Amino acid sequence: MEIALESNGFFMGIEYLATFCCGMVGGLAAVRKGYDVFAILVTTWLTALGGGIIRDVLLGALPPAGVSDKGLVVTALLAAVAVAVIHPEINKLKWSMLSLDALALGLYAVNGTSKAMMYHMSGTTAVFLGMFTALGGGLIRDMLINEVPMVIRDRHWYAVPSAVGCVLTVLVCKGVNLGVVSFAAEVVLDVLIVALMVGMRLISVIFDIQLPGALVRHNTYLPSEAKYLKRPVIHPDRDDDDTDRDGRQ
Repeated sequence: MEIALESNGFFMGIEYLATFCCGMVGGLAAVRKGYDVFAILVTTWLTALGGGIIRDVLLGALPPAGVSDKGLVVTALLAAVAVAVIHPEINKLKWSMLSLDALALGLYAVNGTSKAMMYHMSGTTAVFLGMFTALGGGLIRDMLINEVPMVIRDRHWYAVPSAVGCVLTVLVCKGVNLGVVSFAAEVVLDVLIVALMVGMRLISVIFDIQLPGALVRHNTYLPSEAKYLKRPVIHPDRDDDDTDRDGRQ
């Protein structure tokens, strides 16, 4: 059994392109920090393939594709070399890089979820592994360069499209397992899921659609102790004789 979006050369070419661009995004972050070539190389490689390494380790698919797939490894290394040389030009291609990064997010989410389903994981587990695949590389990158992870600091839709895509991919895979969805239909549906994720990501950035934060409140409502526990009132100026007299009356 094979992953639908890895079933022909066209989709594999798109995956390599996404890996290359995702790696350049990671390498560019290292360049901005003023790191040396080796740091750029490591950051690029882990950004491009780190999520898949996490997924494969959790699945027990060893050695991980991030170190065993020569094509992906070479692509990540070429991305590191490219970003080390042409980083001024890459830095100005904001929307192009954003679009390609969104494409990588969608492909990684769908492929990661599909691979988890191939290993007979439950739907919930497959969703988490798909999100690890899509978001894990960026998380590792930000931890390496001592930045707040993008998945936390970016209030635009970043993790949300990933979660939506992973859930939809699980439904498609279940349909394939039940014989309801053919392989050709699976390929088409997976492409539509990737397109949906890319669209969600770009729309959220273009129109500045952000996830809401915590509810803003200025008043607190806590139960008062006096309301639930009546304590005796003690007057320090009253002597014991007055107390006894009050008791006799």
